[in-house]
Amino acid sequence: MPMTPVEVRHQQLKRGLFGYRRRPVDDLMTDIAESFELVWRERADLVDRVEELEADLARHVELEGLLRSTLISAERAAQEQRDRARREADTILSEAHAEARVVTRESRAEKERLDGESRRIAALLRAALAMMDDTQVQPETQEESPAAPEQQPVAQDDRPEIRRIAG
Repeated sequence: MPMTPVEVRHQQLKRGLFGYRRRPVDDLMTDIAESFELVWRERADLVDRVEELEADLARHVELEGLLRSTLISAERAAQEQRDRARREADTILSEAHAEARVVTRESRAEKERLDGESRRIAALLRAALAMMDDTQVQPETQEESPAAPEQQPVAQDDRPEIRRIAG
C-alpha cells in the first residue's frame, strides 16, 4: 500500500549507538521507493489516458465541424431545391395559362366559324325552301298549259329541325 507524504514525514525512526538503526531505515526506504514507483506508474498511466482523451476530443471536435458543414450544405441544398421547384412550378403554371389562352382563342375562332357556317347553311336552306314554295305555286300555272311536262308537286317538309333552320 502506498504511503502518503504525511505518513513519511511522521515516521519515527529509533536511534541506536551510532545513529539510526539500519533495519528500520532500510525498511522505510524500501516502502518509500515502492510507493514512489506505484505513484510514478499511476502518473504515467494517467498521462497516457489524458493523451487518449485529448486525441478523442480532437477527433470529436473535427467530427462536429464536419457535421456542421454537412448540415449547412444540406440546408443550402434543400433551399436551392425548394427555389428550383418553385421556379419550375411558376414556369409550368405560366405555360399552362398561355396554352389555355391559345385553346380559348382557337375555340372562339372555331365557334365563330361554325356560327358563320350554320348561318350560311340556314340561308341556303331558306333559299331552297323558298324555291320549293315557288315550284309548288308554278305547277298550278303549268297545268293550264298543255305543253309542259307533268311535274309532281313537292311536299313541304314538316320536320321541325328543317323549319327551325330555315325559319
